Amino acid sequence: MSGPLRLVPDEGGSERTVQLRTLPLKRRRPALPEPAPGPEEQLDLSADPLDELAERLRDICADAVHPYEIAAFLESDGLSDEQAALLYGRPDAFTVAEELFEKVERRYPGQSSEFANPWRADPWRCVVRGLVFALPGLGYLLGANLFATTRMRFGLPSGMLALSIATLVSWGFNQALAHRSYRWLGRLRRREAAVCLAVGAPLGALIAGAAAYVVGGPLGALCFAAGQSCYLGAATVLLVLGREKFLLVALAPASVGAGVVLAADVPQMVRTVVLVASLLLAVGLAVRELLVCVRGGERESVELKLPLRQEVPHLLFGLACGALTLIAGLGTTIHQAVQTGGHAAQGTSTTPTGPAMIALTLSLGLAEWLLFRYRALAVAALRTSHTTGQFTRRTGGILLGCLFIYLTTVAALDAAATVLWPGAPTLGVPQLGAMLLLGGSLWLALLLNAFGFSWSTALICLAAAGAESAGLLTGADPIVLQLIGCGAAAAVLTAIAGPALGRTTQHR
Repeated sequence: MSGPLRLVPDEGGSERTVQLRTLPLKRRRPALPEPAPGPEEQLDLSADPLDELAERLRDICADAVHPYEIAAFLESDGLSDEQAALLYGRPDAFTVAEELFEKVERRYPGQSSEFANPWRADPWRCVVRGLVFALPGLGYLLGANLFATTRMRFGLPSGMLALSIATLVSWGFNQALAHRSYRWLGRLRRREAAVCLAVGAPLGALIAGAAAYVVGGPLGALCFAAGQSCYLGAATVLLVLGREKFLLVALAPASVGAGVVLAADVPQMVRTVVLVASLLLAVGLAVRELLVCVRGGERESVELKLPLRQEVPHLLFGLACGALTLIAGLGTTIHQAVQTGGHAAQGTSTTPTGPAMIALTLSLGLAEWLLFRYRALAVAALRTSHTTGQFTRRTGGILLGCLFIYLTTVAALDAAATVLWPGAPTLGVPQLGAMLLLGGSLWLALLLNAFGFSWSTALICLAAAGAESAGLLTGADPIVLQLIGCGAAAAVLTAIAGPALGRTTQHR
């Protein structure tokens, strides 16, 4: 969601923050008063880094009623006892909190007081991120002819299964890679985050491409899967480093080319050139940004290691989200193929994507903005509530309100995409219910992930994805499976989110 607040300044390097105050020597005997020394004779005292920390955290320290509140915030922000000693010359985080409590004057704002909310999100940035999530789908229009529609596997054109497997692998790997890179950024180590991305993004693309090759398919489809894996790696780099506009520039050729394809018949060679142009732009901009971060950043003197095991739940969560989304888009086609022995039924559509996928991708920008909005409103409720019960009721109302806005938007987008999509079946109540349960489950899982419930959300979503996949391969109706699987996941996630997010300690 967002990196922790910066605790140390950038200027002067890390050495500047560990300078301790130089004290004059203690005199052994009284001496006659001497004239005041000139400025050039005065001792050069280094600034106490705690003063700047007090200035940065003035709002938090001013609202605290006890030093333990400040200590809890510092520890949640990643300040350990070793860092307190190294950066601020204090033995532990509690000593830092006590001195901050003494330095900053108390201030208890009323209900109408304005304050700097750290969770304010830029709506235009969320719009841009929503576009870069949705526009890559236009690439499938340009590459549709690369898949052999005369040969079917599970009701899909030959090569589409390989592309689906590569998508799942990329989704899970890049989810874990992004989380690890954000952990580096949260510790103000942009260079280390860039190094992590520079190693992880090509590795993820290689693994996803290899998975597609193992599944097999036409050469054109395998090349498309490899190109998509490279693009997803480059997109992860640009999104993590905050360069959404660069990614939007890279998607411009594919977007324009898809519009031309819808209006006129374009040779496959031209389509391939447009796809390669977008891919090269994305990879080139990602490499440029990585070089800027690696060359421009200084190597930290303090060695820091992040355990890899903390990325496992995010890897599983990415796989589960990908599986649930693919079932929503491909479930009906796979079900028909299972019923007919592995071939598409006569007269049925084999379109690999549909209105469900379009609605979900278009709603991702709003979903991200609502996550920020929930946290901002929860912080505001924390400052104005007088009892824990009042705070719990307010956060519960905020949660339901954000969820209602998101589901309403998904329903509207799904209905519009169904009307505009050629040959799409009529949107019924069961289909709409399955889509809303999927969207609600994913949004609640993302919200709980932001509060640190990574293992819980990963296991719940993975169980739902596994149950739906097993039922789909045995011939069960995909809509019923989504209603049961996503419904159960949404119920469990709601049961966790209500009490857990209603505690004040979650929003400190």
